[in-house]
Amino acid sequence: MRSLVSAAAESWMPWALGAAVFAALTAIFAKLGVEAVGSDFATLVRTLVVVVVLAALLTATGQWQAPGTVPARTWLFLGLSGLATGASWLCYFRALKLGDAARVAPLDKLSVVLVAIFGATVLGERLSAANWAGVALIAAGAILVAYQG
Repeated sequence: MRSLVSAAAESWMPWALGAAVFAALTAIFAKLGVEAVGSDFATLVRTLVVVVVLAALLTATGQWQAPGTVPARTWLFLGLSGLATGASWLCYFRALKLGDAARVAPLDKLSVVLVAIFGATVLGERLSAANWAGVALIAAGAILVAYQG
């Protein structure tokens, strides 16, 4: 039993499924939380909570790393990722403020389609025909759920 749990903890799939569950909860909690405040303020509160929780996690697990040990290229791409995350969150919270969570979140998940395209074109990752069919279905599903007809 222990080896099964250990193997699952080191596999990407349970973590990805966990991310999906927490992303779903994020949409619901954010929609409820953004009702009485501005979307940009809500994004700030969310960001501060993330910073505090991650600092506690790093402290508890001893994973702090000296900034000088991080290569410049890593700083660059983590910085760009942070800027993209911030922009994504600002857009997401504004969309939640203005629209239904059940429509906003699926459209936000078009990021899955874009990651597949960028992964193939920028990173040289290869997807099979079945994988591309799945990407197309995700795109179609997100658009159909977001459509107000």
